[in-house]
Amino acid sequence: MPERTLQLICPAGSLPALKAAVDEGADAVYIGFRDATNARAFAGLNFDDGTAQQGVRYAHERGARVLLALNTYPRAGNWQRWTAAVDRAARLEVDAVILADAGLMAYARRAHPQLALHLSVQGSATSYEAINLYREQFGIRRAVLPRVLSLAQVENVVKHTEVEIEVFGFGGLCVMVEGRCLLSSYTAGDGPNTCGVCSPAKAVRWSETPAGLESRLNGVLLDRYGAQEKAGYPTLCKGRFEVAGATYYALEEPTSLNTLDLLPQMQAIGIAAIKIEGRQRSPAYVAQVTQVWRAAIDACRAAPHAYAVKEQWQSQLNRVAEGQTHTLGAYHRPWK
Repeated sequence: MPERTLQLICPAGSLPALKAAVDEGADAVYIGFRDATNARAFAGLNFDDGTAQQGVRYAHERGARVLLALNTYPRAGNWQRWTAAVDRAARLEVDAVILADAGLMAYARRAHPQLALHLSVQGSATSYEAINLYREQFGIRRAVLPRVLSLAQVENVVKHTEVEIEVFGFGGLCVMVEGRCLLSSYTAGDGPNTCGVCSPAKAVRWSETPAGLESRLNGVLLDRYGAQEKAGYPTLCKGRFEVAGATYYALEEPTSLNTLDLLPQMQAIGIAAIKIEGRQRSPAYVAQVTQVWRAAIDACRAAPHAYAVKEQWQSQLNRVAEGQTHTLGAYHRPWK
């Protein structure tokens, strides 16, 4: 049977970020290799075999686990890159691999039966029927749910599966159902599900103009910032566009998911783990967010009926939130 305690899973885009998360009390960190096999393939981020070995050793010596994200989809011409990544994960003795592609799960189960498999959010499994199918076919132990379900829907999934359920608790939101977004491919030629990043760095351009700082993706204007505005990494879904004479965030406003208020409910319905988004963020971000969430989860575990979100926690998270605003996202739908 799965372990149904509320664990804290934190992002690590680098070895310093991994150490920061572990030092601040993460139960597990998730990392990726320096290639297109993971969905945060930014230049300067991620792990080679040497730094991955150091990270696994550092985490294990301190009682934390390491999960490896191989959560993009292989292409027919380079299948071996993804299978080789599974082989590397097994050699590194990571605690689990996070996979989206069914063929890769079949390979991992056949070649490395001792390797624990988690279903990535990129797999887009939103029903217990889908999750149970992955368990029957590939033996997955945990599934990460897309950020499109209400808390009642999450509860229904938990009730009908023996697979551990992990949900996102804090960080950037995705306007699409993860694993099914092709939006950036319309301008950059590559989508996040195959090349590992929504806006490939080679297609991103910044320029100072008389009208303000402009960001473009393969020549397409995504946003223009005034002198006092904070600029974010450009993605199509979070750009400002002119629609019917008005310029605004037509698809999604920059905001961070923040579910601190929902921790008692999440614990009560049996969610196994809370995931923090942000492998592309700095070690300082990882340390700050991990510190807050460790304190909050510990407080909720100790006294769920007396749990209350502390002002200092929200203040700390406000400083690192995308767009400096928070939302409960799809978890909270007052009309339901």
